[in-house]
Amino acid sequence: MASLSLKLRIWRQPGPDKPGRLVDYTVAANPDMSFLEMLDVVNDGLIRQGQDPIAFDSDCREGICGSCGLMVNGVPHGPEPGGTVCQLHMRRFRDGETITIEPWRARAFPVVKDLIVDRSAFDRIIAAGGYVSVNTGAAPEANSIPVALDDASTAMDSAQCIGCGACVAACKNASAALFTSAKITHLGLLPQGKVEATRRVVLMVDQMDCEGFGMCSNEGECQAVCPKEISISNIARMNREYFKASLGRS
Repeated sequence: MASLSLKLRIWRQPGPDKPGRLVDYTVAANPDMSFLEMLDVVNDGLIRQGQDPIAFDSDCREGICGSCGLMVNGVPHGPEPGGTVCQLHMRRFRDGETITIEPWRARAFPVVKDLIVDRSAFDRIIAAGGYVSVNTGAAPEANSIPVALDDASTAMDSAQCIGCGACVAACKNASAALFTSAKITHLGLLPQGKVEATRRVVLMVDQMDCEGFGMCSNEGECQAVCPKEISISNIARMNREYFKASLGRS
């Protein structure tokens, strides 16, 4: 079966307080392999040689969970638009090509080991207000609360965010505005989320700032690399809502 001979330059860092460096590897990859399967092959070889395997995150491998975030040749999730690393296949690369693989680069995403970063800052933003406080119980009748089609569609488009962090990695300011605004939008446009909308936007934006993410300067790189192609119009909506909420606090 035809294979690709590739040179890999992979970031190796034993721990958060240890220095890291790019290490060269070679691999023969089947063009039909996913990018993560290729890394599995590299790790199999390292383990057989008694060396420490490359640490990287993955889970569903179906482009749903967002765990597999990597910089591939300087691009979050690699060269395939609208997809995650686990959906990237080796046929996207040329025989003999050199591929540089690094973790997300952001102060709010400290490196844990090798290609794994700590993205718990996103969890804390969600915990600050990314929820709806309602009584649970039997599911209500679907048509009992009318929702405008445009609102429902926009909310569901924003709800596709998988929290991978590609938006942060692509932004020169390491801003989490696209992630935060997507979460604010998908709750705030629905009737169940409108009750806490003002409180939510203030708490989540303030938490985002506390985590050390940079400010949005409207460059648009976040939208360009988002695997779910979430629009930066969410950021404009979040800024408007935060401004209105801040006026109410003064």
